[in-house]
Amino acid sequence: MARLLEINRIEELAPFRRDWGDLWRETAGASFFQSLDWLEIYWRHFGEGQKLRVLVVLDGDRPLGIVPLVVRREPTRVGQLRVLTFPLHAWGSFYGPVGPEPERALAAGLEHIRQTPRDWDLFELRWQGAPDTDPTLAERAMRMAGFPAYVTAWDYTALVEMQGMWESYWSSRQGVWRRRFRHAEQSLAKQGEVSHVRYRPRGQRYDDGDPRWDLYDACEELAQRSWQGAATDGTTLSHPSVRQYLRETHEAAAAAGAVDLNLLCIGGSPVAFVYGYCHDGSIYGLRRGYDAARCRGGAGNVLLCYTLRDSFARGDRRYDMGVGSLASKRSFLTRRVPILRVSHFARGALRAQLVRLKRWWQSRQLPASTAVDRAQEDTADAR
Repeated sequence: MARLLEINRIEELAPFRRDWGDLWRETAGASFFQSLDWLEIYWRHFGEGQKLRVLVVLDGDRPLGIVPLVVRREPTRVGQLRVLTFPLHAWGSFYGPVGPEPERALAAGLEHIRQTPRDWDLFELRWQGAPDTDPTLAERAMRMAGFPAYVTAWDYTALVEMQGMWESYWSSRQGVWRRRFRHAEQSLAKQGEVSHVRYRPRGQRYDDGDPRWDLYDACEELAQRSWQGAATDGTTLSHPSVRQYLRETHEAAAAAGAVDLNLLCIGGSPVAFVYGYCHDGSIYGLRRGYDAARCRGGAGNVLLCYTLRDSFARGDRRYDMGVGSLASKRSFLTRRVPILRVSHFARGALRAQLVRLKRWWQSRQLPASTAVDRAQEDTADAR
């Protein structure tokens, strides 16, 4: 019979490092953000003011699944709420339990939450609906555990599904856009030899975990010289509030074989970058930018096209371009996918109940069908 261990101190997860890594590699639709390496770095930089609640589901002494959770205070229009949720913090598109049996792990974790003292006002499993996963899992598990839940769209992300050959994908793009791409490519070629550098180490397990700081530093410098350099919201590679976190994450991702770094060079000099993380044929594009002083002729779009073309050749399955700026991604995407959240509001928390009324209304705006249908119906053809 399975038993559960709750861990509240990040250092107490160290004995589970090997098991966590094995479970992560067996997790369908997993991303680098579900690794223990990422959680440790995230907690070091952003854990202050949060409570860690990592639920380790054990079969005897062997972990069969891990449900990483945090409790943090979040502002709302009715005041602050204590929110129990996954620790992703919007760094990626999707998150969930770690292990090959997510439903079993989540069921055990929710039963534990139901039986322990409540330290939250809102219990919200965010970042649901990842490809290759069951989008109904979180909703079904919460209801079975006695947590009445509302399903709403948290955000939307733009995916490129790499089915078939590059030529088929490319020919499905709008003709006018393809002509603009060729014009941009020709304009860049007039400035010098154009080349694409892609760095994707296999990881320390294969003696291939060099972070290649020269390449990462080039991305950071390009971010500083792009329009992003003037951003003040901490969303760029070079912003002081996240720079060290991203550098530590890059080093850990390289060691795990999860870095996907792309540079476009003219005459050997970098002019644009696309940076992200990869795992099991899926890539998450974290940031991209270009040197605005050197090239205004679509260098960023040219590099993204080269990146996707190379991914088709490598046999990658999908590229997640992330949330926001969907208009700039429309020419590339094949699907616009909702990122779902499943919410339960504590009955004894008045402020949470006020938020519940808003979520109830939002849930009514989704098609009156199952969560699977909701995740599949809200897509858009990129053509």
